[in-house]
Amino acid sequence: MKAENSYFDYAAPVFDKNMQKQISKTRPLVVLAGQQNSGKSTLFNMLTGANQHIANYPGVTVDKKSGIYRHNKIRIDVVDLPGTYSLTSFSLEERVARDFLFSSHPDVVVNVVDAANLKRSMFLTLQLLEAGFLPVLALNMIDVASRRGLIIDKNRLEDCLGIRVIPTIGRKQQGKKALKNIIGQMITGEIKSKPLCMQYENIEPLLDFIEKKLSGYQQNSADYPLRWLAIQILEGDEDAKKYVRNLLKDDDSFLSGISSEKIAFEKKHGFDISDYIAGCREKTAADIIKKCVSAPTNANQLTSTVTFTEKIDKVLLNRVLAPLFLLAVVYIIYDLSIIRGYHLTQYTWPLLASMRNMIAGLLPDAGLLTDPFLRSFALWIIDSVITLLNYVPIFFILFGLIAILEDTGYMARIAFIMDKLFHRYGLHGQSTLPFILAGVFAGGCAVPGVMAAKAIPDEQSRMATILTVPFMNCMAKIPLYTLIVNIYFADHKSWAMLFISTITIITALGVARLLTITVINKMPKAPFVMALPAYHLPTIGSVLRRALERVWIYMKKVGTIVVVVAVVIFVLLRWPGINKQQSLEYQNQMEQAEDVFYTKIGANNIYMNQISGDNLLILLNYYNDYKRALFASGGGKRKLAVDRKFRLRNDLFYSLIKPGQDKDAKKISRAFKKLYSKRKRFRRKMKEERILSSFLGMTGKTLEPVTRVAGFNWKINVALLSSFAARESSVATLGVLFRKGAEDNLTLEQRMDNEGKAKGFTSLNALALMLFFALYPPCLATSIMIKVQTQSYKWMFFSIIFPTTLGLIVAGLAYSAGSFLNITGIWMMCLFYGTALAVTFALGFLKNKN
Repeated sequence: MKAENSYFDYAAPVFDKNMQKQISKTRPLVVLAGQQNSGKSTLFNMLTGANQHIANYPGVTVDKKSGIYRHNKIRIDVVDLPGTYSLTSFSLEERVARDFLFSSHPDVVVNVVDAANLKRSMFLTLQLLEAGFLPVLALNMIDVASRRGLIIDKNRLEDCLGIRVIPTIGRKQQGKKALKNIIGQMITGEIKSKPLCMQYENIEPLLDFIEKKLSGYQQNSADYPLRWLAIQILEGDEDAKKYVRNLLKDDDSFLSGISSEKIAFEKKHGFDISDYIAGCREKTAADIIKKCVSAPTNANQLTSTVTFTEKIDKVLLNRVLAPLFLLAVVYIIYDLSIIRGYHLTQYTWPLLASMRNMIAGLLPDAGLLTDPFLRSFALWIIDSVITLLNYVPIFFILFGLIAILEDTGYMARIAFIMDKLFHRYGLHGQSTLPFILAGVFAGGCAVPGVMAAKAIPDEQSRMATILTVPFMNCMAKIPLYTLIVNIYFADHKSWAMLFISTITIITALGVARLLTITVINKMPKAPFVMALPAYHLPTIGSVLRRALERVWIYMKKVGTIVVVVAVVIFVLLRWPGINKQQSLEYQNQMEQAEDVFYTKIGANNIYMNQISGDNLLILLNYYNDYKRALFASGGGKRKLAVDRKFRLRNDLFYSLIKPGQDKDAKKISRAFKKLYSKRKRFRRKMKEERILSSFLGMTGKTLEPVTRVAGFNWKINVALLSSFAARESSVATLGVLFRKGAEDNLTLEQRMDNEGKAKGFTSLNALALMLFFALYPPCLATSIMIKVQTQSYKWMFFSIIFPTTLGLIVAGLAYSAGSFLNITGIWMMCLFYGTALAVTFALGFLKNKN
């Protein structure tokens, strides 16, 4: 699948409608370009302050940070490009960066470089000059270079490159005024530059030949600099070749001739021509550094300053200590974001529940047994939305911690540590964090896991991670696992929980390998290039800003889509509904319950007139609202506030549900609470009937012949289908469907166990259900996030269909094998575990032909 349009895919100039709409310039445009960890984002924050916006580049999932600032009464747009080491199209970020540069025609390109690693940064600078851009070189983190004893001659560097150089310290706001002044002068044309033109010695005649050949075909020389295009062809850039074929109207003779010249050059000199080009750039960069940078000569100074990061890395990247420290960091992130963040939802949920109750009060009142459509529909949408909003504390902490890891420099080291293992399975070192957040062992959430996959630079590995992250054990899966283990594996709880905790990561690794050698094997792979930046202390402002930005993106993107999907689920669970005869039966039972109520309180009760007729329904709804408000309050002083609020709302009703010494009120209170319980039971039974007769319920029954291969009946099917909206609903749905014994106060475990024994549902069936649930498609929120991250409904539907098929096959094989061998669920669990481990280990040695 093609995730984005490369800039060479169009006849020049390179615009698709989406990109053109996004970058049509009405104001001067400044673009920040630089390598990762060069402080580019910090410099962007320094220029724009709070005037920022984060979106996506058209057709891709790479963040596009844009902002504005004013200088000399001119409003200037600023775009922070993704961090890139070069303009060669190895990774998605590199393709996006060069695509935007050529498409947007920026007025000024600010090339942000790490002053302490200037030679490494020169590679991109030289490519920008070759591509025809006249950048301003922002010599960032100049303080770090000074501490290392490096002295950079700014004026000589300007002479060597032929462009302006501005020393900056982004996190300290130093160099801001000078940089803005230079940008302003370049926009107004006050500064004229004579940039360096690199010479490639032995291949200069070949470059001249290509330039002359293409000059006759490219109508507008401003489309692409011909020299740069010639270099790209010699480097073997496939997109450049495609563009040239388009210019030459599919005449391959020219490119074939160039290929022959390259072969001849390589035979003569004994090395690849692209290596020769890279070597020339390396030599040019080294010559510039030699002229412009003075390194420390004092050995003591060199040891005390340059190796500070290396001293830390000797511990953190030690073969033995690195995994231990990584586990500690992972535990802290997991504990603070998932565990502590989840505790915070105890405070946010009452607020959201109060908001829900407030909106419910504005809707039509609840009916006796069924609610008006407007109320049911509105509350369904609100419940869906606030369920997602309840994750905000988790995400805020999570994104803040990720920002800290990025700013300190440890995020790059996580990828370095894990890449060797993950690479065997088609994953990336940076796949570690998404798996952790999704719940490698238990208790995570797949939504932040999928979101965290955005940081993976390798497109194929990113997709493999996104598609396997939902296999992890999110918090919402735990209730069903706990239910099954307590019923069918009560004597082997420890082993069963260990199995659940580890089988998912084993399966995810195996599935990732299978995907990367089949379905996504043609996706672009980027070489693992990882610069380990120096350690830095993060700033509070930067961490908070990025955490808020990312939370806001989550709320906007997920919130806008969830409403549409919630409507679909609402329809599937509600229609066609129960028939009129069933409805009449429940109405008759409710009327009988009302008659019993009135008989118990007596006709002479002084409150009879106040609670008869329509007032009884008002009292029932009043009591229901009161109970919901008490739950939302969390107890304590808030409970007293709820009591005051409802006393003011209706003092008479309050005295009836909270009677003092009034005998008539006490009699009503006792009888009324029984009536309330009966009404609640009737509504619950009607809900059960509605589920059974709904499209979703009928689908569960229809699928029973198929799912029987895994030992599932229609009730299990309905529970699994309903859990697509939210994993937690699987247990709630089972509670509705397994009603027999509820009136006798039997627990759900006891009711399922009793019915299972009667109908032959054994521990083998339970194991198959656990396996299917582990591989089951992602929940609604995760599916939406997969759509957001992949920018494709195709991959969203694939993430639903593929795990369903895989889960049914795996569950069916486990159930069939156990039945054939006539063994119990616990023995089949051991056999399956060993088999899965062996298969996954073998897949790690399977090579990808591509």
